Amino acid sequence: MPRAAVQPEHPVPEASDTQLGQAVRQALSRVIDPEIRKPITDLDMIGGIAVDETGRASVDLKLTIVGCPAADTIERDVRAAASGVPGVNSVDVDVSVMSSAERRALVEKLRGSAAHRSIQFGPDSLTRVYAVTSGKGGVGKSTLTANLAVALAARGLRVGIVDADVYGFSIPAILGLVDDDGLAVKPTRVGDMILPPVGRDVKVISIGMFIDSAPGSGSSGGAVAWRGPMLHRTIQQFLTDVFFGDLDVLLLDLPPGTGDVAISIGQLLPNAEVIVVTTPQPAAADVAERSGIVARQTGQRIFGVIENMAPLVQADGSVLDLFGSGGGDEVARRLTAGQDSPVPLLASVPLSLALRRGGDAGEPLVIADPADAASIAIQSVADRIATRGRDLAGRPLGVSPR
Repeated sequence: MPRAAVQPEHPVPEASDTQLGQAVRQALSRVIDPEIRKPITDLDMIGGIAVDETGRASVDLKLTIVGCPAADTIERDVRAAASGVPGVNSVDVDVSVMSSAERRALVEKLRGSAAHRSIQFGPDSLTRVYAVTSGKGGVGKSTLTANLAVALAARGLRVGIVDADVYGFSIPAILGLVDDDGLAVKPTRVGDMILPPVGRDVKVISIGMFIDSAPGSGSSGGAVAWRGPMLHRTIQQFLTDVFFGDLDVLLLDLPPGTGDVAISIGQLLPNAEVIVVTTPQPAAADVAERSGIVARQTGQRIFGVIENMAPLVQADGSVLDLFGSGGGDEVARRLTAGQDSPVPLLASVPLSLALRRGGDAGEPLVIADPADAASIAIQSVADRIATRGRDLAGRPLGVSPR
């Protein structure tokens, strides 16, 4: 016959019964989930909190999934927050995992029910969306996208990247989101919700995170041989199922050229503004112009042009113009012809070995060397975007007069 549970002579008070317990819960509200970027108390990750007469606190912590990659960080932060409450002398953390019902409730709380789910960054969104494109490959488009995102995050903006360059998915490596084998860090799945990994304070989702081999590893698993419908569904899933939260800026790194992905982005995000990346060669203006024209045909607006690998002023005062000059101005001039307002040359980024090395090492130049000439040029674009703010004109704010 099983023994009856022995009730303690002095039951441990719950948080709601004591001021000290309430203080612990208040302290835990400052612990942020590193993936979802919201307080763990708002995510219902904290169950019971109890504090006994000796100042020993017991906290029930519910992780979202088994094997949560942020488990150690969250538990450490919970202990630190609770230990910092005056009157708490020790902390016990009981770690468990949410039930299926609790996970479903969390997903609906964050994203709404599946029946009402839609593209996160459509015309009604306050997030400014920029599609970074180029006429051809090899112009440094992904490196510029990653550095621009990091520069924006350093200015206090909430930034995300969709690495839609399905054939050359290099954003995770540039931001250091790779493991020891060179494979992109995998996103966390909570039910049917995907949590994007965070690199340099930027939320990132990439097709490379779903491939089992690293590019250049010699395995065919590192390549993607998809065409229109499958590519469209993948991009649509990124924009629907990945939980980015409330972003100020979303950057999309598009494949070079005018293919399936560019058309899909135009259909899914007609409100996106386009940044065209080119080189200084005047001959490059032809192919760069085409990528801007296709974007405009889908209803998107050209925000501006970035010229990469521009002439570099060397220490002795001489100018190294390895790729010529004038291409950026020419692309801006040609794209202005089809738009109501002028298309500006946002920046001319000089040729920089440090910019390339930073991308290879997973250390973006805007962090590694803010004083580098290329870094300064990229940061000038970040300043221009950051000062635009979020467009509230004509949008309902969800408030009503009393």
